[in-house]
Amino acid sequence: MPDGRAAIPAAEAGERFILPRPLRRTFRFCASLATGRIAIPNHAGTLAAVAFYTATGLYGMSVGGHTPAVEQWITSAAGFSIEDVKISGNAQTSEIDILQLLGLDGTTSLVALDINDARRKLTDLPWIENAEIRKIYPGTVEVKLREREAYAIWQHGSELSLIEKSGSVIAPLRDNKFAALPLFVGRDAEQAAVTFETLFTGWPELRERVRAYVRVAGRRWDLHLDNGVVVRLPEEDVDGALGRLARLEQEQQVLERDIAAVDLRLGDRMTIQLTPGAAERRQAAVEARSKALKKAGQNI
Repeated sequence: MPDGRAAIPAAEAGERFILPRPLRRTFRFCASLATGRIAIPNHAGTLAAVAFYTATGLYGMSVGGHTPAVEQWITSAAGFSIEDVKISGNAQTSEIDILQLLGLDGTTSLVALDINDARRKLTDLPWIENAEIRKIYPGTVEVKLREREAYAIWQHGSELSLIEKSGSVIAPLRDNKFAALPLFVGRDAEQAAVTFETLFTGWPELRERVRAYVRVAGRRWDLHLDNGVVVRLPEEDVDGALGRLARLEQEQQVLERDIAAVDLRLGDRMTIQLTPGAAERRQAAVEARSKALKKAGQNI
């Protein structure tokens, strides 16, 4: 041939194995490494071993679920442990409950703290309506809470619960510090509480005397007053019935008398039920009057 290189017979060229193009560079590198044409840097074996064991450890942490713990330990050792927690807006929720729920024990890492998970845990508490959490590096967490507001006490069966204006149950009643709240009793009473109590806006003197609003058959209400008198209200025109009761109380102080109940369920009349003692005294008075009239008739 013109360049002086020997020609390869056609049969021999057909039998020669040729590597695919992507593998040729790798093969040439391995051949050079094997023949010593590429020098291996010092400590390359040590570094390779360290890299291998590091990769193995990271894989084991990932499979075993230990990555968060290791991350927290490393970042805490680096000076990012949580040292100060500023909590605001918690009137009914104790700071100890908040710290325990979030796992803030003085060794928790600020870097490893999951804000979304912490917020979810806080809003799962009975009183917490909303929670805002902010990281302040290097070691401070700021927690701002908005708690639910107790509107009334709801008695269902033998259980007492605190409820919001919406009727949502907040938590069971555990102490007497909410004793001044209005008491609503009965099935569905918690849902109708706000709507019903607004009817008393024009009758503040009467509302102050109510100790319990009792829902009857899910249709109407009975008022239990502070002196034990029960006022039975109608299903409709409650405002009109309260007006009649207020006028009667102003004119005759009917609620101060020895009575057990006032029935306002009929729009054209009012029924008053006496206490057992008052009923006996009234019966005795009626009998004495009848005898007196009979005796007077006999003397004529």
